[in-house]
Amino acid sequence: MSFFVNLPIRFPWSIVLLFFSITVASGYYTMGNLGINTNTTDLLSRDLPFIKIRAKLDEAFPMDASAIIVMVESPTPEQTAIAADYIKKRLQGEKRFFDSAYIPVDNAFFRQQGFLYLGLGELEDLSVKLVDAQPFIGYLSAHYHFAGLMDIIGLALDGQEQDLTMPLDPLLNAIDQSILAIKADQQHYLSWQQLLTEESFGQEQTRRLVIARAHLDFDQLLPAAGPMNYLRNLANDMAPQFPGVNLSFTGEIALEHEEMETVNQGMVVSSIVSLLLVCAALLVGFRSWRLLFVTFMALIVGLVLTAGFAAVSIGHLNLISIAFAVLYIGLGVDFATHLCMRHQECRGQGMDTEQAIGNSMHTVGKSLFLCAATTAIGFFAFIPTDFKGVSELGVISGGGIFIGLLVSLTLLPALLKLLPIKPLSDGANGWLPDWVYTFPFRHAKAVMLVALLAAILAGWTLTHLKFDSNPINLRDPTTQSVVAFRKLLRSQTDSPFATSALTESLAQADEVAAKFAKLPGVHEAITLSSLVAEQQDEKLEIIDNLNMIMPVQLNRFAKPPEASDIRAALLKLQDTLQKRLAQPDGQSASDVLNKLSRDVSDFVRYADSQPNPQDVYARLEDSVLKLLPHTMLMLRDGLTAEPFGMDDIPDEVRSQWAGNDGVYRVVVLPKKDLNDAENLKAFVNEIMATYTNVFGLPIGDVTSGQAVVAAFVQAFSSALVMIVLLLLILTRSVKDTVLIVTPLLLASLLTGAFNVLLNNPFNFANIIVLPLLLGMGVDSGIHIVHRLQHQDNHEELLQSSSARGVFYSALTTFCSFSSLAFNTHAGTASMGLLLAIGISLMIICSMLVLPAMASKIGVK
Repeated sequence: MSFFVNLPIRFPWSIVLLFFSITVASGYYTMGNLGINTNTTDLLSRDLPFIKIRAKLDEAFPMDASAIIVMVESPTPEQTAIAADYIKKRLQGEKRFFDSAYIPVDNAFFRQQGFLYLGLGELEDLSVKLVDAQPFIGYLSAHYHFAGLMDIIGLALDGQEQDLTMPLDPLLNAIDQSILAIKADQQHYLSWQQLLTEESFGQEQTRRLVIARAHLDFDQLLPAAGPMNYLRNLANDMAPQFPGVNLSFTGEIALEHEEMETVNQGMVVSSIVSLLLVCAALLVGFRSWRLLFVTFMALIVGLVLTAGFAAVSIGHLNLISIAFAVLYIGLGVDFATHLCMRHQECRGQGMDTEQAIGNSMHTVGKSLFLCAATTAIGFFAFIPTDFKGVSELGVISGGGIFIGLLVSLTLLPALLKLLPIKPLSDGANGWLPDWVYTFPFRHAKAVMLVALLAAILAGWTLTHLKFDSNPINLRDPTTQSVVAFRKLLRSQTDSPFATSALTESLAQADEVAAKFAKLPGVHEAITLSSLVAEQQDEKLEIIDNLNMIMPVQLNRFAKPPEASDIRAALLKLQDTLQKRLAQPDGQSASDVLNKLSRDVSDFVRYADSQPNPQDVYARLEDSVLKLLPHTMLMLRDGLTAEPFGMDDIPDEVRSQWAGNDGVYRVVVLPKKDLNDAENLKAFVNEIMATYTNVFGLPIGDVTSGQAVVAAFVQAFSSALVMIVLLLLILTRSVKDTVLIVTPLLLASLLTGAFNVLLNNPFNFANIIVLPLLLGMGVDSGIHIVHRLQHQDNHEELLQSSSARGVFYSALTTFCSFSSLAFNTHAGTASMGLLLAIGISLMIICSMLVLPAMASKIGVK
């Protein structure tokens, strides 16, 4: 031992140069060999049942794997459909970033057979509306221009078009809205689909989803950067061409991408603030720039060597193990802080530099070794769990703890020898009144009683402790992907929390779907059989009747409208309106006619006053007629519906429901809003209880949460048992072991209770800081107990270097993480809050409860 202690004293330059060489080599090796795996599916063991089901689902239906959901919204169904189709074609042609893109409800098959998917009553209602509109459509197809539209309205108002039975008021109001919008210099398009059918052909179509399978590069920190940047640029490029259309990008891939962006942005500011706070805390504790310098040099060297160890042992970092650096700094600074504090104390007692170094290593070295062993156990306990992300973190951080110990016991003393410090003046260690330092000893019974009551209350409060397994709640709620995701969760037809059950035959799929359909939380269960429309004969009869009376000139709308004098047409309509107002017994209400007449007159005056009136009139024509062709051609396609069976469903559609390997899918849509955690759990429990071979984002989230909780319970229980056994072996004292462990357990109980009271549940983000709290709690107890064993006057404990080391070690960690509590990323903020609570309680228990216990039961 003496030989090891004397090495940095006798050969400081050799040790510094040796570590410099090893650090450079480690950094070079790390840059070339330490990759990053940002694939979230690799964070859990592939042997877990739901992970296996997900892999089968992705293999059978690859178009939905690694998919980004492009949500297209606009004021009208036509704009939405046109924009969605444009986006689909653009993404299909961009093979650099996308393997495929499709619109689930829109393709040639659905456009032709769409009317057959309406309910019989819906189709009959639609037929009545189209029959009423037939004279209007027929006239407009023969006079396809703006003046023709005004003419048919004028004829209807004059009573010359007796066959026009469709209500005029909605059409007049729609034209009036276009006039007012153009006059106000606003983008506006008249929806003929909504005007002619009122129900948008049987469903709400102002929102459509484009499912795009993206290329992901998991060697990059942002694997979806290419596809997401392309989509954002596409949205900017489309804005002038598709005014009023709003694009949002969501789904698992988009959510994770924006989450990483948010975390990275917040971390830059947080890191700078944390670094400044840590420096300030250490400087206040050390009162020495040299001690601050050597501490950070030791931390940097240990961090680089730990990264090299990660490159050798694992070969990559995942989204969890990347936190090893933060955890290493939080725990590694403890070693340096205690050694420097003790060294400073020895110098203050009159020892020279070499004596102070030797004494520090002899007195603190044993504690540091015990702290390293117990903390490493806490990390190594995660290795056998199914939570692979934390398992790899356990290997890296566990090894890093021993690297930090080695650096602190060799390089740090060598630096202290080369950069000797001056002794502090007398009294520099006591800034507070004496009664503060002696309080836990003089009022030991009261402290222990309060601690007991707090433990009882905390234990009762812990019955309400929850684990939030919904990753959406961890993300910045203002990001586009989260806003869009939550909006879709409220939908019964477009929910991204739809789940997929895998079956071995279509008959089994239909059987399973029938079971799902009976569940109270299920809106609909769909299979390939669901795509064969029911009551086809009755519906085709209605469609055939429509074909007999609908104008054959629908094809005319495939060509642009003819030119016409828009100003003259408006003035002619104005004259007709005035005549009709003089005879108020017509079919339109006088207030509608009066408003339109006034607005037409104002619009003509407005347009004529503009520098280029023709542009204003052209914009009005575009506003009124631009979407008409889409509606008419959709009508034309829908009237070509034919009887079809299972074998007639095209491969483009079939591939979404039947895999090449004979697997059939059942898609289950939730009925309730799954933004609510209780609705989410109820939905998942119902599905899993009905059929187990099923996967979807809600199942992945809930079961992942269960797996994570199980992993941490397993790891912490085994770690606690091993730590207690190690303490018993090394201290050879039950009493000392109890003193070390009891404050840790109390602080853990209180931390959980405060989390409940502050509504800060455990989640996928903040749960990874528990090993840090465990390590700090054990380390603090070890240092305090070890100091009590070697100090005659126990009441001077809190003025010792050990107590100051515990306090400033915790303070630096508190400073490094406290800024995270104000991060916009909810998961990061919850991590910062949990650490702030845990560290504060750990200090109180170690420096108040532990000394009080020691004064009553004694220290061996």
